[in-house]
Amino acid sequence: MKKHNPSTIAAPAGAYSNGVSAPGGGRWLHIAGQVAIDLDGTVPESFEAQAHVAWRNLLAVLADAGMGVADLVKVNHFLVDAGDMAAYAAVRAGYLGDARPASTLLIVQALARPAWRVEIDAVAWKAQG
Repeated sequence: MKKHNPSTIAAPAGAYSNGVSAPGGGRWLHIAGQVAIDLDGTVPESFEAQAHVAWRNLLAVLADAGMGVADLVKVNHFLVDAGDMAAYAAVRAGYLGDARPASTLLIVQALARPAWRVEIDAVAWKAQG
């Protein structure tokens, strides 16, 4: 994959790239929105705990497909409270490491269930080998 952060526009403001392209000959994975539902069906109360569970769920889907964070091409982040942005940025950076997928973060009025405070969906690509 190639990251696209041209010098003619502002640098990314966080742990992402402005664009990512992937050559042919690979396998695409579209990951549905992951929320903070633990395996036992519980939803943590704190925002940070919810962010960690949502990321762990996303990583589990990647792993099931034989992929990891380095294979992420695009990630969409949905938060219901703008006040959680700084905490979310720290959680996100911890899971992404040096990976810099294209990224969009939206503050939304609500998610499908009132208890949910964060949702993450993603697209990943891996070369066929």
